[in-house]
Amino acid sequence: MWYNGRVNSQSSSVHVGLSAHLLSTRPSYRSAGINRYIQQLLYALPQAAPTWRLTAFVGDARFVPPPGLTVRCSRWPTANPWVRIVWEQTVQPWAAWRAQIDLLHALAYVAPVVAACPTVVTVHDLSFVRYPQAFRPLNRLYLTHLAKRSVWRARRVLADSYSTRDDLVRYWQVPASRISVVHAAVEEEYHPLPEREVEERRRRRQLPARFVLYLGTLEPRKNVTAVVEAFARWAARSRDRETWLVIAGARGWYYQQIFAKVEALGLTDRVLFPGFVPASDLPDWYRAAVLFIYPSLYEGFGLPPLEAMACGTPVITSNTSSLPEVVGDAALLVDPYDVEAIAEAMARLLTDAGLRQRLREAGLARARLFSWERTARETVAAYRLALGQDAIDE
Repeated sequence: MWYNGRVNSQSSSVHVGLSAHLLSTRPSYRSAGINRYIQQLLYALPQAAPTWRLTAFVGDARFVPPPGLTVRCSRWPTANPWVRIVWEQTVQPWAAWRAQIDLLHALAYVAPVVAACPTVVTVHDLSFVRYPQAFRPLNRLYLTHLAKRSVWRARRVLADSYSTRDDLVRYWQVPASRISVVHAAVEEEYHPLPEREVEERRRRRQLPARFVLYLGTLEPRKNVTAVVEAFARWAARSRDRETWLVIAGARGWYYQQIFAKVEALGLTDRVLFPGFVPASDLPDWYRAAVLFIYPSLYEGFGLPPLEAMACGTPVITSNTSSLPEVVGDAALLVDPYDVEAIAEAMARLLTDAGLRQRLREAGLARARLFSWERTARETVAAYRLALGQDAIDE
């Protein structure tokens, strides 16, 4: 079944393996971003392919799989990145062969260099190619070399957005015909609540009465220093002394410049750094904010703006990479390199209640277009193409 390049995708004998060692159930920075994609896809896939066998290879023994998904947990401490890399390249091929996997899906960039079955790989972005200076050298080398090799070896490549697809074509010369664009989504927990309940939850979490929210990893690519500078310009021109800036998220790399910028601009009494926010708390933070701002320099998809819109919060985000593709016309788009444009967009939303309401309604409608059920269906369609079958619904 493995070697002739085609598998009967209508048969219950099809067995898909999912390399998911980046999955983490711990309430830490590892549970954000790519981890959310992995976890939600694992939850949704069994319903999208009910006659198939699905096996996830994980390192977190606390993950509880949904019905229809088998989990094989490694004894190796793969939460350590170097241990995970060695496991992926040495143990994963053997484990897939032993489990009689027909197709192995690497859920984050890198598949085994040698595997007995065809592979599919998800590429979330090419930030390490486009902004190498924003990455630690070893991280950049690992992603650049092993991810590129994985992509070229894979039967099918999944990209989070058309923007990422275009980057794969441009920078790695991957034929567009081998790439399936499969958008991420938001969970049902991200939805509006009555104003009274939002206020109650805001007080319970001890958040400011009125604040602008940024939420994401603190690293150069996220352009957080521009948020701080724009807020400082707005604050200097405004009579508003009550609005805070909340910069939430785990510390990534080269984050020190953000704290230095706040201090240099004299904003220590107007900017709050709460650190990492657990996924279970995120909807309350979005709902409580007057607006959400996310002028990232580059995103392969950009979940936070979509999450904010799903909660009914108006959004300012960048007019670059995948972000216009995600938000459509339901957000204010700005040049992330233009601090003055960011400050002006912030001023518009903070002073114009009608505009906030229009963006709230447009954002809710836009967010409803994305669902994990759709993500899973489109992922299964990509599997069928990789197995030599027509991409038809289960």
